[in-house]
Amino acid sequence: MANDQTTPVLCVSREHIEITPGVCGGKPRIAGHRIKVQHVVVWHERMGLSPDEIVSQHPGLTLGDVHAALTYYYDHKGEIEASIREDEEFADKLRGNAPSIFEKAVSAMPQTIRFHFG
Repeated sequence: MANDQTTPVLCVSREHIEITPGVCGGKPRIAGHRIKVQHVVVWHERMGLSPDEIVSQHPGLTLGDVHAALTYYYDHKGEIEASIREDEEFADKLRGNAPSIFEKAVSAMPQTIRFHFG
């Protein structure tokens, strides 16, 4: 049945996602938090956390926040993935050739114990 009246459409993600110059590098984030959309993406897509697990680990977030972040990601996938890559490259540059904490700990172990770790 056709309806001649226009139904207002509410953009839900705007209630949950903010982009503010000077806050979190101007990257999309959960409204009222410093948790970026890309953080939620990494937790969900790479670490395999469910939205419920993300909320349980970050009690200030709601399921709506998490789902809005994932929706934003799927709508802006190239942008978010590029941002994640840029941040990873920056972290790699900061690390340089410095050994990880694990590598330092292993190298400090006696030879007999170090054998088991590689």
